[in-house]
Amino acid sequence: MPTETVMRNLLIVWTDFESRLNTVPILKKLSNGRFSIDDYKELLVNHRQQVVEGSRWIARAASSTTSEYLDQRSTFLKHSVTEHRDYEMLESQFCLIGGTLDEIRSAPKNIGTEIFHSYMFEQSSQENPFHLLGSMFIIEGLGQRKAKGWGLAIKELLDLDDKAVEFYVYHGDNDPEHMEEFEQTLNSGILEIEGMGEKIVKTAKITALLYELQLREIGNY
Repeated sequence: MPTETVMRNLLIVWTDFESRLNTVPILKKLSNGRFSIDDYKELLVNHRQQVVEGSRWIARAASSTTSEYLDQRSTFLKHSVTEHRDYEMLESQFCLIGGTLDEIRSAPKNIGTEIFHSYMFEQSSQENPFHLLGSMFIIEGLGQRKAKGWGLAIKELLDLDDKAVEFYVYHGDNDPEHMEEFEQTLNSGILEIEGMGEKIVKTAKITALLYELQLREIGNY
């Protein structure tokens, strides 16, 4: 599948995902102005779990990449390191709005998050799991297209200072660079692997569905 076709199909997946996000209860609260401090705490807990586990499955993907693809392995490793300490911003924000470190660190995963991470670890354990670019397209797309808007809306609605929404604004400003890395990896020769384009698009579809699920199941442990 040519690069242009893969990108076109990924954008179709994104458009469908974006429309479904508008129906997720916690995000509907934000858009309708009914978002509370307790809602924000739940969102921060959810995103901390995603960040902590995300750097692990990206590192797993790197370790599953064989020696023929050392450049791609380096990209996975670089991305894992970049994402690894982001959880500290989320912990800081949680404490700024009245929570404690023990609360956010000990909170259980909701049932959607459990399913999401089980899938990501299983896929990252496969040899040369370049189809996970589909997952990265969805996750980094959220950072690029949604995070800053969420952060600014939360700041205004809850009358918070910049530090209390730092994670979301930071990702909105910096994830476009990650998308450039995505496109470079997509064009690095991996699409010459038979069926890889189709696998990337399918993985994006699954990731979008599971990401939506973990947001829908916030608070359901």
